[in-house]
Amino acid sequence: AMHTIRAAHSPDSDDAFMYYGIACGAVRGDGVRFEQALADIESANAAALEARYDVTAISAAAYPSLADRYLLLDSGASFGDGYGPAVVVPAASPIRSIEELKGRRIATPGRRTSAALALSLRLPDHVAVAMDFKQVGPAALRGEVDAGLVIHEGQLTAAEEGLRIVEDLGRSWTARTGLPLPLGLNAVRRDLPEPVRRAAAIAWKASIDYGLAHRKEALDYAMSFARGLDREKADTFVGMYVNAWTQELGARGREAVARFLGEAADAELVPRVAIAYQERF
Repeated sequence: AMHTIRAAHSPDSDDAFMYYGIACGAVRGDGVRFEQALADIESANAAALEARYDVTAISAAAYPSLADRYLLLDSGASFGDGYGPAVVVPAASPIRSIEELKGRRIATPGRRTSAALALSLRLPDHVAVAMDFKQVGPAALRGEVDAGLVIHEGQLTAAEEGLRIVEDLGRSWTARTGLPLPLGLNAVRRDLPEPVRRAAAIAWKASIDYGLAHRKEALDYAMSFARGLDREKADTFVGMYVNAWTQELGARGREAVARFLGEAADAELVPRVAIAYQERF
């Protein structure tokens, strides 16, 4: 019997690019069919608390709250390899270093996001003002907050929006740890039968491989999710977040996840959990 997998990803060009192999029908899972759902990452994190989707994009930062319900997939991760969420201020702002934002109000793209957690590790003393990620840059520009923490394409468009990057948190994390910064991960429900979980994991990896092997077509599909980015920027953005780390975390990727969540647990920002993966073989 066919098992329907409800799969949720964010309406971003990078996540859509990963899903292209499944969406276009080139990749079929063994005994599973995928039903696509779209949810921005903060909504996906909240839905995962209720185990609403079988396979879902989640923030790495949210996994400790979900570890009892989900296993991580080794594929589908978005890592910031020397780049990532960026702390921005209006171009004319006198603020030059992140330390100057101590105790200040910083707009963040949601409480459970990896960006917010990376900021808390880097600058423990700040007042987070959670909002929809698309509002973060505009709120910083209007001076409603002292700074903003931009993710997704906001990292690429900051300058043309009149903002200046004070610190790229992915860059400072990699400089300190030598590891990429885990941002988005994919997870599968623990209570699915093991063969169904494995079939979903294999198909998900195959879809990512297919998109990277058929980049032009996958990018055409992803462009419908690109929120006004031109093709060149969308291509850059997809390249930043769909790459070898996405195909397979591998030992270093898993080390990065363990380091990020371990430091967060040390700082009592997240519960300490065993990090468990769904194997594909």
